[in-house]
Formats: sequence, structure tokens, C-alpha cells
Amino acid sequence: MGDAEQTDEIDWLSSGEAARRLGIATRTLYRLIDDGQVPAYKFGRVIRLQRRDVDDYIERCRIEPGTLDTAPSPDPRAVSDS
Repeated sequence: MGDAEQTDEIDWLSSGEAARRLGIATRTLYRLIDDGQVPAYKFGRVIRLQRRDVDDYIERCRIEPGTLDTAPSPDPRAVSDS
């Protein structure tokens, strides 16, 4: 098998495998699929995802340094002295 043939093969993941790769529940993965955030394919009753699409989603979720708001949120239960 030549290099061109190997690169044309799609590396499929089941929904369970993709959810584990993302570290999320399968139900959460289905929500991401339904929202259009992660592409998926349905073959009969089976849902499959391409590994590269899952990896692309992981990269899109990367937090850039300096963009994370780490300031504590005000406690809504705190009572103002005014």
C-alpha cells in the first residue's frame, strides 16, 4: 500500500470513542453534534466521527494565554452593607 493510499483512509471513531477522547459524556457529544460544533456522520443507525474533526474541535477549544478571566465572580448571596 502506497503513502497516497494510506493518507486517503479515514480514521473513524465511534461516538463513545470520540466522547472519551474529548473527556466528555456521550450525551454532551451528541449536543455538540446537534449544535454543529463537531461534524458527524450517520450510517444507518450508527454515528461516526472523523478523528481529524475531533482533533480540530479540540484545537478550536484551546484557550489563548491572557484570555481567561480568572477574576472571582461576585457571590450573589453576599449582602451589601449599603
